[in-house]
Amino acid sequence: MNDKTVYQVLSGGTDEVMVGGRMLNARAYVSRFNFSGADQEKKCGVLSGGERNRLHLALTLKSEANVLLLDEPTNDIDVNTLRALEEGLDSFAGCAVVVSHDRWFLDRVATHILAFEGNSQVYFFEGSYSEYEENKKKRLGDSTPHRIRYKKIGD
Repeated sequence: MNDKTVYQVLSGGTDEVMVGGRMLNARAYVSRFNFSGADQEKKCGVLSGGERNRLHLALTLKSEANVLLLDEPTNDIDVNTLRALEEGLDSFAGCAVVVSHDRWFLDRVATHILAFEGNSQVYFFEGSYSEYEENKKKRLGDSTPHRIRYKKIGD
């Protein structure tokens, strides 16, 4: 893979790629991940860390998987890549499990919330992050975060 270009890796040598059950122009798909013009002809072996992350994100969303596990996917990505990630998740036909502290991102992509609310309480909510927050205030009151005290081992 290191001796191939970004375009060759993502397009597989064809002019169109299948993403989310739709055929897309391969160059347009590659450019969604901020690989425009000469960047599409860069060899994968010389990509920076951020560029490699964008390449892997594009490959993952193109892979037609039915489950994605994304751990803090918005860390260290630029606005264009964030937009491409949101669009990709929006058209993703499977299930994406997203672990994130980015509340704005969660509000745009989440349809269900599995919240670990402290004191070993897990709450399932169907809706966006903002709706979950509203629901949490109704259920638990307008509480501020507090430090949880753990019982020492052996007590």
